Amino acid sequence: MKKIQIGDMNASQIVLGVMRINEQGKNPVAALEAAYAGGINFFDNADIYGAGECETIFGEALKKASFSRDDVYVQTKVGIRPGIAFDFSKKHIVESLEGSLKRLGLDYVDSLLLHRPDTLMEPEEVAAAFDELEKSGKVRYFGVSNQNAGQVELLKTAVKQPLIMNQLQFGVMHTGMIDAGIHVNMTDEGSINHDNGLLEYSRINKMTIQAWSPFQYGLFEGVFVGNDKFPKLNAKLQELADKYGVTPTGIAIAWINRHPANIQTVIGTITPSRITEVCDASDVVLTREEFYEVYLAAGNILP
Repeated sequence: MKKIQIGDMNASQIVLGVMRINEQGKNPVAALEAAYAGGINFFDNADIYGAGECETIFGEALKKASFSRDDVYVQTKVGIRPGIAFDFSKKHIVESLEGSLKRLGLDYVDSLLLHRPDTLMEPEEVAAAFDELEKSGKVRYFGVSNQNAGQVELLKTAVKQPLIMNQLQFGVMHTGMIDAGIHVNMTDEGSINHDNGLLEYSRINKMTIQAWSPFQYGLFEGVFVGNDKFPKLNAKLQELADKYGVTPTGIAIAWINRHPANIQTVIGTITPSRITEVCDASDVVLTREEFYEVYLAAGNILP
């Protein structure tokens, strides 16, 4: 599997997200083993997943796994108080990270992301939290999620640590960052720039994009792979899957991997066989023509 240099982390291009690790009937240890066997060495958590239960289950599974904690990178996210507020105060960031470490059973995490934007954010509060967590050795690297270029720049007015990751919704059915760049100087729907040139900003500033929900359409309306609502797209995915000897799900990942931004893709499945099929396709390199064929099959247009 291709590795991406993020700080001093030689991180896998595929990330296993553990938001569903608490689902009934799942085998967390088997999921981690399948991921590691397939080349995944990066795991994504958040303090709100399962109200903290997912971090606990992941931490217990990590201790039982055949590989060492030192062989992998563990990430978590803080900043959401579900149904109440976003909270980037120093107190909340520090206390939330402490809670995550306790649930994970770890002394430190490799990366900590601010989970979505907080409109009441005071950069100095965030900076104080990051300084404390870095100095104590509890966090090695920092980043954000779902933030635009202006919000990142605002944080940089106070935060000294490099912000090296931004977790964003992106995939075959979430192409807004690409659409805006392709439809520059146009007046059609694709020209609407929702993200303030975020794709280009990330590349210029060497900020790794972590694509979440790569198989979803809408917000959380369902999976597009194998969905009868998208016959043209699925026909193209199957055609390329047959060509490369992988699955349509694998081609959906290869499509993201083909972009030169070196995007990490966060997969949310906890089923070992699904994890393996994604890993098996991680080295497929689509041609330029095939990338655009998938893009068009998803209902997009070229001006």
